[in-house]
Amino acid sequence: MKTQKPKMAPNRIVKLVLTVILMLLPVFAQAALPVKSDHIALYGSPKYTHGWQHFDYADANARKGGRIVLPAYGTFDNFNPFIFKGIAATQAAALTLDSLAVVPDDDITTAYPLIAKQFELTDTFVGFILDERARFADGSPITADDVIFSYRSLVEKGAPLYKIYYADVEKVEKLNQHHIRFHFREGSNNKELPLILSQMMIFSAKDWEGKDFGKPYLKAPLGSGPYVLTDFQVNKYLVFKRNPDYWAKDLPARRGFFNFDEIRYDYYQDTTVTLQALFSGNIDIREEYIAKIWATGYNNDKVDKGEIIKEEIPHSETARLQNFSFNIRRPQFADRRIRKAVGLAFNFEWAKKNLFYNRYERLNSYFTNSGMEALGLPQGREREILSQYRDRLPQSVFDTPPSNPVYDGHLSARENLRQAVALLKEAGYDFVDGNMTNLKTGRPLTFEILGNSANGSSFTRVMLPFLKNLEKIGIKATFRNLEVNVFKNRLDHFDFDMAIVTFPISRLPGNEQKEFWGSASAETNGSFNLIGIKNPIVDELLDGMLAARSKEDYRAYVRALDRVLLNEHYMIMQWYAPQKQVAYHNKFVHPKTNLKVGFQPHTWWIKEKE
Repeated sequence: MKTQKPKMAPNRIVKLVLTVILMLLPVFAQAALPVKSDHIALYGSPKYTHGWQHFDYADANARKGGRIVLPAYGTFDNFNPFIFKGIAATQAAALTLDSLAVVPDDDITTAYPLIAKQFELTDTFVGFILDERARFADGSPITADDVIFSYRSLVEKGAPLYKIYYADVEKVEKLNQHHIRFHFREGSNNKELPLILSQMMIFSAKDWEGKDFGKPYLKAPLGSGPYVLTDFQVNKYLVFKRNPDYWAKDLPARRGFFNFDEIRYDYYQDTTVTLQALFSGNIDIREEYIAKIWATGYNNDKVDKGEIIKEEIPHSETARLQNFSFNIRRPQFADRRIRKAVGLAFNFEWAKKNLFYNRYERLNSYFTNSGMEALGLPQGREREILSQYRDRLPQSVFDTPPSNPVYDGHLSARENLRQAVALLKEAGYDFVDGNMTNLKTGRPLTFEILGNSANGSSFTRVMLPFLKNLEKIGIKATFRNLEVNVFKNRLDHFDFDMAIVTFPISRLPGNEQKEFWGSASAETNGSFNLIGIKNPIVDELLDGMLAARSKEDYRAYVRALDRVLLNEHYMIMQWYAPQKQVAYHNKFVHPKTNLKVGFQPHTWWIKEKE
């Protein structure tokens, strides 16, 4: 006789079903359809909404045609700036390659469509739906395979930066030929990652067949951008022709840009040489980097008659972080007191008055001109963040506002050098036969400062009083000027004591900051962590900055990071210009705008002849 299974009461069935549903709710939520969008906004709402026609700092009616000749500096041996080896002509990538999306200079927290016409946004992945019209210069379509190839090439064969940049990507999924998803690593809090991925330049997978992405080539990769490289001579010139069949020329993100039929870059070894090149008509536009030349070098008939225009163009860019970088892998710079002492010997005020015509300001932050500088004492949310590390940070982080030493007379000069000597003695040094000497090892404190030929000649006058002040406190330092390629090789292998370096700081500091200051990149040859920073607190602040979910929290983390870096004296800050100084032949027009977007040559055009 079969035993019958007891029947479950209806109310128990209902309860069981409800229980199962409740248990599965997180799964359903996680598997919910992604939000489709025509933009990626990091914080808040986009500036440009549905139906927008062009970016406000470009003129959609700009006249097309003509030719422009611009200066370039240094050397090149390839056209791929995304790899470790060689010195690339970066203009090739900038003009011939398109990215998935565009971040405009007047809305830096938002990406707008280019190769990708639409975006999918979730907490676990970002999707890119490609524009079916997107084409490479040979007419072949841009597909998901090209996007995946580009991503994998950057991670596997690109410069060390990209491993860090994309570290939170777990996998890439191809849904079809025009649909890709980048899935995030479990536990990733990198809110900026979708925006970062949208900036990826896209290569043709077919064009790279049989070639090693990691090797320098003197053949421009097949691109999908507005120009095609048509002629070049190594270290001499590059010639780009506007592609009349450029697939994106009528997209809102491209209207008013790339107006010249031909762009030529002529290479020079020294920025000062290009002044005469401008006056003789060999180049058309020149951005001035030397205050003395801007103040005195343009006093001639061409400027007086209006044949050449001098213009100061306001910008809201975060200042380029130009500095003397310490290599803290070197034993003489391992102690922050020694680094601070050396910094006390740099007299910026003398250089500002005697060399810079009072046109340059001192950098006061890793993020100068960003509105996120660590000023005064930490307050509010920034203080809350730093208080988590109170027992691991020097008290000076909390009670001493960050500041540069000031030289405003003989008394301050003597006081700065007196403080420097006191710090050196604290660190175990003292004078021995007139030399500042490590009392344990018996070695005098000496070091070499490296510059390169692109900026070295203009730095010599700055260096002399700095070296003289160091000599007064028993330190022997020498300044050495190297060819650009030799300089790069020395820095790539961290073979220097101190170097004149410029870090390009984003208006929206993000993932790249890990490459600059994060422990993971400190021992990787070719990384931007030239200083050799391995600071656990800096690493945690970087993580917090990337995970910030609100603009207020993000800004507080940036300020906290700035304060900790400044307190360690990893570099001696140099200077920046609050405006762009541009001189050009009076045949060009550029958009009239109140937006502080700086020098934007790709929005300029040639005026009609009168």
